[in-house]
Amino acid sequence: MRKITEKTRRDFLKIAVGTGLGAGALLTGSDESRIHAEPIKGVPKGPVKIGVMAFKKGAAAFLGIAAWRACQIWRDQVNAAGGILGRKVKLYLEEEASAKDTIERFKKLTLSTKVDAISGLFSTGNGQAVGSVAEQLGQLWLSHDATTQKGLEETMPKMEYGFRSVYNESEAVAGALMTAKYFPEVKTVAGINNDYSYGRTCWEAYLTVLQYFNPAVKPVEAQWPKLGVTDFTSHIAVLKKANPDLIMSSFWSGDTTIFMKQAMAAELFNKIKGCFTTGGGVHYTLKKSFTPEGLILGYNSYYFRWTDAWPLNTRFVKTYVERFKEYPPYESDHAYFTLQAYKAAVEKCYAITGKWPSKKEIASALRGISVPSLSGYRGYREDNYQICNFFMGITTHDNPYDFVTVKPVEIFSPAQIIHPAGMKFHDWVKSWKKL
Repeated sequence: MRKITEKTRRDFLKIAVGTGLGAGALLTGSDESRIHAEPIKGVPKGPVKIGVMAFKKGAAAFLGIAAWRACQIWRDQVNAAGGILGRKVKLYLEEEASAKDTIERFKKLTLSTKVDAISGLFSTGNGQAVGSVAEQLGQLWLSHDATTQKGLEETMPKMEYGFRSVYNESEAVAGALMTAKYFPEVKTVAGINNDYSYGRTCWEAYLTVLQYFNPAVKPVEAQWPKLGVTDFTSHIAVLKKANPDLIMSSFWSGDTTIFMKQAMAAELFNKIKGCFTTGGGVHYTLKKSFTPEGLILGYNSYYFRWTDAWPLNTRFVKTYVERFKEYPPYESDHAYFTLQAYKAAVEKCYAITGKWPSKKEIASALRGISVPSLSGYRGYREDNYQICNFFMGITTHDNPYDFVTVKPVEIFSPAQIIHPAGMKFHDWVKSWKKL
């Protein structure tokens, strides 16, 4: 085992932060199998243990299940190609639940199961609760979501072992940019968003950006149903009476589908435009029979139809549909990316030190990393936040499915929708130069 000198340590930190792909990240399956056929010096025996935490029931279950499915597909692909430095990957699933139960299960994975890293979590409250525990235990935690920025900036201003998802305001920013581009004539807007941190953050961000481009826009109504509500008829009546030019919503779960059905029955979108910043999360449930054309629809960081020229996504979608008879939503890519990043970071560290890295070394390698995922290249910034593209478009029935897709597809880069490290959101918007 090679001795690590002070120069080697400095080189490690420099390369770990500054390089993109991990060692071997672009090898084909046959190449990796050949390279990993023999035991690798400095690499422990036994499997790499990765914990996965995801909702299995409740409003977020469809996303939690999609994330778990993606983790399994990734594991199967990686193991078939030789594992991580010759070590096969073994996954351990624990259900995300209340903050208290989630903390206990996080500790169980860390202290009893002794996993090498934990991938997962969706709820912001759970992310806040687990963040400090991850730091105390020195456990790598790569979040799928769980990072609505309000609250986290106060409770977790700086983390060493925890890696957050993208800013949750990003899709609202993209929605406002879409509105300004495709519906410049809009003068009045109304919102219907869930009454918790994510819903309120998205509404505020949407208005801030839209009014930056069109100061004449005025909000005329804001409805705040509780998360999990399934009867929106009274809210729809209020929105219809307000008669705005456009209705914005950040609904992301089955409430999108339920709302769309009830809105169709009330003819809400016969004359009113719509912007559903995250509704594409349940894209395959938005049937043509009740989802009109001409709405802005956001898919977060992943749109399963975004390209036929990215083999990684093509193979994944084919596998996902064959196994589960559904089309993957954005949480699939959040989960897939975290595991891709972990693998690349381990391999990058090994290329420098010649031994299996510590969790602290892996964390250093994750900062600034960029890896191929299902939606293209994704990465982590120096402040442990994810950066990636977002996908949004205008709903259309012109497709071979029984649900809507979008055309054209707009792809928003991190520079367009994610405020820089060290800068507050409103300060960032104020710094823009008007065209």
